[in-house]
Amino acid sequence: MDTLQIINKYYVDCPELTNILLTHSTAVRDRALRICDNHPELHADREFVAEAAMLHDIGIIFCNAPKIYCFGTHHYIEHGYLGAELLRKEGLPRHAEVAERHTGTGLTLDEVRTNGWPIPLQDYSPRSIEEQIICYADKFYSKSHIDIELSLEKVRASIWKYGSDSVARFDKWRAIFE
Repeated sequence: MDTLQIINKYYVDCPELTNILLTHSTAVRDRALRICDNHPELHADREFVAEAAMLHDIGIIFCNAPKIYCFGTHHYIEHGYLGAELLRKEGLPRHAEVAERHTGTGLTLDEVRTNGWPIPLQDYSPRSIEEQIICYADKFYSKSHIDIELSLEKVRASIWKYGSDSVARFDKWRAIFE
């Protein structure tokens, strides 16, 4: 599969955003693949991880985040399910699940309900090992500072906005993946 072809289909005439998306997604992909390579006992589908990591944030184009050249109409928290809808239209249901479930360390139904986020009311928790690896790797790279890898302390601090359960999920993954 040519993930760049899919990205370019939707990211026409927005070179700054395309650069941010590709730089971020490549960093996430590379970290996720290192996890796969370092942990063969997880039996992760390496090819799928590479593809899905490149496509996990494809929905940002629909969101309003001017600092990263996103000039859509949706709230940023919606990028996961919006990207999933796009990937399902492309015939990629498994990739869509990664896009849908990577925000924070996944969003539980209770968290969505309690916080009143403007996303469909459902559970967005990563289920497969591939989803978990990509979700974990994603936390180390910001789209607003694409040239740096975040420290463990900064990652944990950024996850706190989703609550202590999110930090606990991240710490569990760290124990497995690092």
